[in-house]
Amino acid sequence: MSSIQPVRGTHDLIGEDRRRFAHVVETARRVVSLYGFDEWSTPVFEDTRVFSRSLGDTSDVVSKEMYTFEDRGGESLTLRPEGTAAICRALVTNGLTQSLPQKVFYAGPMFRYERPQKGRYRQFHQIGAELLGAAEPLADAEVIAMGRDVLRALGIEGETVLELNTLGDAASRDAWRSALIAYFSAHRADLSADSQSRLERNPLRILDSKDEKDRALVADAPMIAQYLTPDALAFWDGLRRTLDLMGVRFRENPRIVRGLDYYGHTAFEFVTSRLGAQGTVLAGGRYDGLVAEMGGPKTPAIGWAGGIERLSMLLESAPPEPRPVAVVPMGDEAQAASITVLQALRAADIRAETSYRGNMKRRMERANRMNATHAIVIGSDEIARGVAQVKNLDSGQQTEVRMEDIAAFLLAGTPERA
Repeated sequence: MSSIQPVRGTHDLIGEDRRRFAHVVETARRVVSLYGFDEWSTPVFEDTRVFSRSLGDTSDVVSKEMYTFEDRGGESLTLRPEGTAAICRALVTNGLTQSLPQKVFYAGPMFRYERPQKGRYRQFHQIGAELLGAAEPLADAEVIAMGRDVLRALGIEGETVLELNTLGDAASRDAWRSALIAYFSAHRADLSADSQSRLERNPLRILDSKDEKDRALVADAPMIAQYLTPDALAFWDGLRRTLDLMGVRFRENPRIVRGLDYYGHTAFEFVTSRLGAQGTVLAGGRYDGLVAEMGGPKTPAIGWAGGIERLSMLLESAPPEPRPVAVVPMGDEAQAASITVLQALRAADIRAETSYRGNMKRRMERANRMNATHAIVIGSDEIARGVAQVKNLDSGQQTEVRMEDIAAFLLAGTPERA
């Protein structure tokens, strides 16, 4: 075994793990396209201000988990810990704030220095979707329904529950914030050190604490429902009504605040009981002030992100590895002809492989080990007549086929004899 191992919190994606991973991304890409979303790609690292401004200095991501470094030019850079802020930065820097709404899908690696655990890594991967430039409850409902449809297409919708909350508008949150400060100040001595430091800066963060002492206090903390303004309540009612019309089932959870500071109004999580205490697999919310933080105009937005590793773990099985066709030359004379056949099959989108050495017996053993559907056997006699022997390795049936017709024969699945 090599003495050099993957860095703690990272992992290799090989074989079945890679197929599961690719299936999640490809399925999400297909589903979001039905809603009119286009894919964007942003750099893996950004100016640190992209995240420190947008995520909030009281969030765990900024205060504890970001991979930040100074490059050789003295610039502070950060490996992206999440995708939303980078998408908002790209919207502004590419001059797209005048072409709204923008519907964006992304997929790629993210980086956070946190304790590795089941399905959670320091380099992890996310799919995500952002609807930028729409302020109506319908936009929120559509984005949530799209997330539900991704889970449904993966066959794991039944393994999850959608939990939904409102964080209200700014006036609602200001009133709620004051009530939370008063409540938690009365219990300051019982709060964890982290929550004590958050009390004045952002008491909503206390609601997201994982500390057992904090959670006991959170259970009796004021809830936002009693502080919602009429406009915020109308938005909340409109969202729930639209989700009902879309057939999206949900469970209200007034304790959902999400882990980042930019959320307002809608907050939601698709959670599962199959992955232990950290059961969120796809989550998001509304963030109407984030584009402005990037130097753009105030722009309403709603989005979600899903952990690819965690979604992969819920799949019943990995998609099967595509079965190849094996090209088996008999002797040096057949090698050149086999290369021509290999490339013709690949040009026809047929997965084709060959062994690089060995006699006929060893090459056929290799074809069986690779679980090939057919063996294309080519010898000097076949070359002289311009044919090949195509053997179905499942049925054992062998058919003589013209060299130029092999791809069509395999694609049609019907005999095309010489």
